[in-house]
Amino acid sequence: MVQTQTSIANMRDRAPAPYVDQLARKGWCIMPDALPAQRINRLDDDLAEAFERAPYCRGPFYGETTKRLGRLPLRSVHSEALICHARISEIVHHFLGPWCDHVQLNTPQAIAVDPGAPAQAPHRDQDMFHGPKGGMEYLLNVIWPLTPFDPHNGATRLWPGSHGSAAIEVSTVQEEQAVAPVLAPGSALLFLGSTLHGAGANRSGSVPRAVVIGYSLGWLKPYENLWLAYPPLVARHFSPELAKLAGYVQHRPNLGNFEGQCPSTLLTGGPEPMTELRDALLPQQADMVEAYYRAQRVPG
Repeated sequence: MVQTQTSIANMRDRAPAPYVDQLARKGWCIMPDALPAQRINRLDDDLAEAFERAPYCRGPFYGETTKRLGRLPLRSVHSEALICHARISEIVHHFLGPWCDHVQLNTPQAIAVDPGAPAQAPHRDQDMFHGPKGGMEYLLNVIWPLTPFDPHNGATRLWPGSHGSAAIEVSTVQEEQAVAPVLAPGSALLFLGSTLHGAGANRSGSVPRAVVIGYSLGWLKPYENLWLAYPPLVARHFSPELAKLAGYVQHRPNLGNFEGQCPSTLLTGGPEPMTELRDALLPQQADMVEAYYRAQRVPG
């Protein structure tokens, strides 16, 4: 649902301006030193054993020399610092907030790419959603390198200016127009869901690793099935902010409810059987309903 112009303006005032400006202009930006490298190293250490056991993906899009891990909040306590990063959260809400009541976690994934991996086909992540494009953003992604990334070992290629309304234009992809930023652990690469991008070829002898944290509009079906990935017995140990991103919040009007209540009730023992259903409406919807009943009370 579209929020009021006042709330949109307030979000714009609070958002970190330089990053917002770059994202709006180019479709991507880099936030250097977003977190201490030591914290990123601890996350990488936590994921090492899982990467060792993980099978390679199947199919050219996922990459048959690539390993991917989901459910990051269960794999490392250090992932929450990435998922709930305060400045990034402000930026996410700036771009997605006008179109939804809440944002949600869309993709918490770690990726490792073996030497010899070919470049990934250029794509836009918003195309996983079958809605009209060019007018709003469906999601925003953040790549956190766990190891150094550069154009030689598979750094993500991005096409500046390919986002927003440009995403609905039919044009031939020009590889020479792509940029592949050099990234160090602790930095964060942000890009819009409408930005054309794709992993580069790994021509090195190393295995670069990264984490991708994606956020999407709260009324969409997310990439990761959040309630299966983080059932109530697991999510009740999350912080309130992480639990909300993981789907334990009702999106007005009345979306994602459990027995007519906010699913966050399941994190404190759950609602009693046959409890009453409760309205969860946006202000303009509540006003519309009240106006209707008020009009019915006026004598004819």
